[in-house]
Amino acid sequence: MSSNDYNWQLKGISRVLKELLFWAAGIWLFIYCWNILSARTMWPFVYDGAEQASKLLFRMFPPNWPYFFELLRPIWDTITIATIGTLAAVIFSLFVAYLAAENTTPHPTLRYFALLIIVTSRSVSSLIWAIILVIILGPGVLAGIIAISFRSIGFVSKLLYESIEEIDKNQVEAVAATGASKFSTLIYSVVPQVFPTFIGTSIYRWDINIRESTVVGLVGARGIGLQLNEAILGLKWPDAIIIFMMILSLVLFSEFFSARIRKIII
Repeated sequence: MSSNDYNWQLKGISRVLKELLFWAAGIWLFIYCWNILSARTMWPFVYDGAEQASKLLFRMFPPNWPYFFELLRPIWDTITIATIGTLAAVIFSLFVAYLAAENTTPHPTLRYFALLIIVTSRSVSSLIWAIILVIILGPGVLAGIIAISFRSIGFVSKLLYESIEEIDKNQVEAVAATGASKFSTLIYSVVPQVFPTFIGTSIYRWDINIRESTVVGLVGARGIGLQLNEAILGLKWPDAIIIFMMILSLVLFSEFFSARIRKIII
């Protein structure tokens, strides 16, 4: 046997041992997690889940169709929360992204501060923001708008500042070479390169916020989520299914609308 064949055998055995160790660790982790899940799960309720789901669905019919007209205002509040919250976040994100991008920030300290804002925004869900703001500001649309805005700032700023850092530096240098000011260089060389990303991210975030604005209503930020919470707590299942259908219709509309807008603008 040549030395090359011997080395090949050693490498093959080492790789097999690593794969066996990997699979053994994976199986052990699965069994460990399954034991924890089983210990904290009430299995009689799980076995009875299909029957309970069918009974719940049966209670929803026939739907309370006249209730649809009472939901027009909550639906409008939901759209308002998503739209104004997204708009406020997008405007604020322009400044945060400018400070966070390594090639545009005026000072490293400002960059770290902007990154802190992004991380804080992305670390807390809109539902948690809504709970905090409802406690501070009281129930209402304003709490929902600010909660959606706080959550969206991190999302939009992160994608935008990463896009700014990937721009073509030659265009920036070409504009600066004409004697343009820093502001003019920013407007004529940076903005055109990141504009498609900015528009696409903003529309995509609005689409997400339509979904999230239905959730923040569950904790008092109004919108259709509040009506859903009241219907479920009151066991008004014929009303609840109308709300479910309206939420589904709203999400489908936002998906179609955002896709059309992106296609037209970008």
